[in-house]
Amino acid sequence: RREPLALINLKKKNEETGEEELASRLNHCKAKATRHIFLIRHSQYNLDGQADKDRTLTPLGREQAELTGHRLASLGLKFDQIIYSSMTRATETTEIISKHLPDNTDLLREGAPIEPDPPVSHWKPEAVQYYEDGARIEAAFRNFIHRADAKQEEDSYEIFVCHANVIRYIVCRALQFPPEGWLRLSLNNGSITHLVIRPNGRVALRTLGDTGFMPPDKITRT
Repeated sequence: RREPLALINLKKKNEETGEEELASRLNHCKAKATRHIFLIRHSQYNLDGQADKDRTLTPLGREQAELTGHRLASLGLKFDQIIYSSMTRATETTEIISKHLPDNTDLLREGAPIEPDPPVSHWKPEAVQYYEDGARIEAAFRNFIHRADAKQEEDSYEIFVCHANVIRYIVCRALQFPPEGWLRLSLNNGSITHLVIRPNGRVALRTLGDTGFMPPDKITRT
């Protein structure tokens, strides 16, 4: 609902008598800037932890986060904000990547976004989980992945530290691919996925799950 025509009151629009005034109102609603979204998957964590607080990063996971932080810094970009999942492994990854954290959110927590097609035999969550997690992850997509506000004058660079399922679902939705195909994508720990959202709403995928900046012996996908 960010198309300029959708942002103008239809009743008022129909009452317009001058084309110039209508064009001016449309131009006022148009986005001018590009948003660069960097979706970072958390680093390797302790799979034996029973509760979320116990699923902390492993020593290798902390190394991966350091490498990801160095990679992001090497891009020479001025990042506008870092938003991260409230789960322990994402929080710890973010703490290593940056010491200045503006915000965090429950919307980006890991979950089961939508039943995958084709299905897989090794991962079958209860059906109710798709309804609970799916609505939340879809809300995250709608809340965070959109064209820039019309008031935004300059391009922005934003980091989101979250989880593989969330990133894969967001990529499918953003590119208008069937979202049921999210499980066909694979993401390494600490990987960088770069989405670009143009002022006209078109989305481009610059990188998907990039870990080329890590030595081969540091790459994992747990």
